[in-house]
Amino acid sequence: MAENLNYEAKGSKCYDNKPANCKKYGRLYDWETSMKACPNDWHLPSNVEWDILTKVVGGEKTASKYLKAVSGWNENGNGIDKYGFSALPSGRGFSDGIFVYVGECGYWWSADEKDSNTAFFWSIDDKSEDFYQTQYGKDYLLSIRCLKD
Repeated sequence: MAENLNYEAKGSKCYDNKPANCKKYGRLYDWETSMKACPNDWHLPSNVEWDILTKVVGGEKTASKYLKAVSGWNENGNGIDKYGFSALPSGRGFSDGIFVYVGECGYWWSADEKDSNTAFFWSIDDKSEDFYQTQYGKDYLLSIRCLKD
């Protein structure tokens, strides 16, 4: 997909609970919901699939420059969107209703979990060209991209 998913499902929210943010950035999903949100014949990418994307676009240390949208990032953090990925800084949310980092960071769930409480995600921020993997609790609210089967 060339944009973040914007499918309304239980366990998903708009940044700051504002519908205009869903239109711009897509919805934010907890991990359990992200595992079921992709349309038929699509799936949430695994770490292996995210890693392949990273390598194809130049590696972990430069990938975000090529994946970021040409506008919308703070701190002059825009990219060149060489591959049409159009990554936007959709921020993240928490189960308690707090939202942070819109304009600064983009986070996308992976289908892989670390353990029963934690899953992996991939991230880009406005201050670097890195595209990296780490993990959060499954109750965090992050963006998702779906990959065609």
